[in-house]
Amino acid sequence: MFVLIDPTATTPVFAQIEASIATQIATGTIATGARLPAARDLADSLGVNVHTVLRAYQALRDQGQIELRRGRGAVVVGAPTADRVREAVARAAAEAKSAGIPIGTLLALVREEYES
Repeated sequence: MFVLIDPTATTPVFAQIEASIATQIATGTIATGARLPAARDLADSLGVNVHTVLRAYQALRDQGQIELRRGRGAVVVGAPTADRVREAVARAAAEAKSAGIPIGTLLALVREEYES
């Protein structure tokens, strides 16, 4: 697992950690059943307070992506919603490709739908 944070960004560090891990879960980089690093270990490697990592882990728990187990740490339970979205995106991308729609147009359509 690779987490990169930008301390100069306007996004809070805990949110950056949360987003990084959530993206890796959604893309399958971190598999269901995998154990995340202990909060203290991840905090030490990132140079942040352990409570910052715990806040990110709690947000992921609240979203149903991980379970926090006493004595066993954080375990990935998956991202079922992300899996459904990934499948829908794959279908939309295949349809757009077969229709000859350029990727820029597809991305604009997705952005338009997302923002509406």
